[in-house]
Amino acid sequence: MGTETDWVYRVFEPHGSEGWRPYGSDPERWRGTITADDSSEGPQYALSLVVADLMTEWKVCGLHRAKHVRVYLWRDEEGDREDADAIVEVRPSIHAELPASGQALVRLSLFRFGGHAWCGGQTSHAVVVSSGGREGRVV
Repeated sequence: MGTETDWVYRVFEPHGSEGWRPYGSDPERWRGTITADDSSEGPQYALSLVVADLMTEWKVCGLHRAKHVRVYLWRDEEGDREDADAIVEVRPSIHAELPASGQALVRLSLFRFGGHAWCGGQTSHAVVVSSGGREGRVV
């Protein structure tokens, strides 16, 4: 109790047949460290901050839809992408615009956390994630 963990993140975007490259015109803008309480919720907290920052930037830039990106998260220091502790993929929904209220309306499709693969779908009020018959809501 009372300890903290550094979560290092980096955002990537698709780059055709070459795979993924660091996101944006200034890739260092989307690379950093978030310090959170050392708990099972630390990675989700760090990922939610990064995704919220992305959504805010897209809205400020006048984009009506989310961009397709992956957020990679490592404990303590950045490593290889395949060794990330958590990965969230944000994909644009072709049927929905970013809401004015600031609620995230995107499709979260790939999620790896704690050695488990998670997939997520979109509902009107929350993101629903499921894995192996378990289901949970992220409002």
